[in-house]
Amino acid sequence: MITGATRVAALIGSPVRHSLSPAMHNAGFQSLGLDWVYTAFHVHEGDAQRALDAMRVLGLGGMSVTMPHKQAVAEAVDLLDPAAAALHSVNTVVPHTDGRLLGHNTDGDGFVASLAAAGVQVVGRSFGIVGAGGAARAIVDAVARAGAAQVVVVNRTAERAHEAAALAGACGRVGSVADLGSVEVVVNATSVGMGSQELPFDPRVLRRDQVVADIVYHPRRTALLAEAAVVGAATVDGLGMLVHQAALQQRLWTGRDPDIAAMAQAAERELAARRQ
Repeated sequence: MITGATRVAALIGSPVRHSLSPAMHNAGFQSLGLDWVYTAFHVHEGDAQRALDAMRVLGLGGMSVTMPHKQAVAEAVDLLDPAAAALHSVNTVVPHTDGRLLGHNTDGDGFVASLAAAGVQVVGRSFGIVGAGGAARAIVDAVARAGAAQVVVVNRTAERAHEAAALAGACGRVGSVADLGSVEVVVNATSVGMGSQELPFDPRVLRRDQVVADIVYHPRRTALLAEAAVVGAATVDGLGMLVHQAALQQRLWTGRDPDIAAMAQAAERELAARRQ
């Protein structure tokens, strides 16, 4: 029951009506027995600073940030964690007791956590990342920090590919689709396949001894993962990244780890309801 003592956390973005975050986060808070509630606010592009001002005025316990505000929030918060600073992108805002707002980015670490949950090791392995947008950049940064031996970025625009690969330091480089056949873990870090049967690249480059991960979570079994399964490769779907990055947000806000399974089940129920 919501009371006058209930802490409020919120998502800002445009649009937000499709977001699974309220279902996941409220399940996470419930699993911890916390008197918190999570909601979503449609905030128009250009209004990120006003949203942060409102966060201070209203005393929000935490904020999630999605498109198109991640870069604007990175510029407006008082402090940035190393990942958010490197990416110049914030998906999580944490209020400090002294009034300052701290910007974090849990996207990449959420992806690494989803691999760990699936039994996929990062340390010493070679990765092929398809894409050079915000999600791809976060993944490049995170797997490099987690000990990947090589990170190959494949993108249609060479300049953006080089910028993303640079986030991995000495182990990063730009490659082509053909290079995806020689890495151990292939990651589709684009939105290609979201709600469709499109493929982000020719799946004939895949091998049975690879792991193929997709950040797309609708559908859970994307066309790429279906093709990878035919080859015999291990697959990791996109819902894990979504849930784990949200769980990391809750840890930052509350200092406690929510029940990952409860959050995943809430997201799955929400997706199932939308399909009906």
